[in-house]
Amino acid sequence: MDLNRESDTGVERKSELELVVRRTVNAPARLVFEAWTKAELFRRWWVPKSFGVTLLSCEMDARVGGQYRLVFPYEDSTMEFFGTYLEVTPDSRLVWTSEEGDGGQTVTTVTFEETDGKTLVVLNDLYPTEEAVETGSTGAMPEALAQLDELLAGLGSSKETD
Repeated sequence: MDLNRESDTGVERKSELELVVRRTVNAPARLVFEAWTKAELFRRWWVPKSFGVTLLSCEMDARVGGQYRLVFPYEDSTMEFFGTYLEVTPDSRLVWTSEEGDGGQTVTTVTFEETDGKTLVVLNDLYPTEEAVETGSTGAMPEALAQLDELLAGLGSSKETD
């Protein structure tokens, strides 16, 4: 079975305002958590290659009250995504806000549950409005999580994340 396929990622609409994405990646929770919280790793998998854009800047202060800022090229300028970490529980849970939208905050919760060296990643986006659900980035997650799985396979138990 090819674990890098996007089809190994499930996307489910839980309510009018909530989407959930699930994927099991072939790496321990410690490495998966680091890939979500260390900018030098995050920038290597977050943006789907099919988008044809690169992450110009990635700043992450993954602690409660810390902030993140992602900057992408957009037309003749840039586009920014930013927010604040609300919960940071090493190797098991992250909660942050996305504050760039005009219609209120999206709250994202990601959990990491390890079993036999593999980690179930569950991403839950709670949007402020139905319109925000339609314009949200959850649709890009299957490709991004497949890229995460590829990155983690390359890292294995290497010291690159230490």
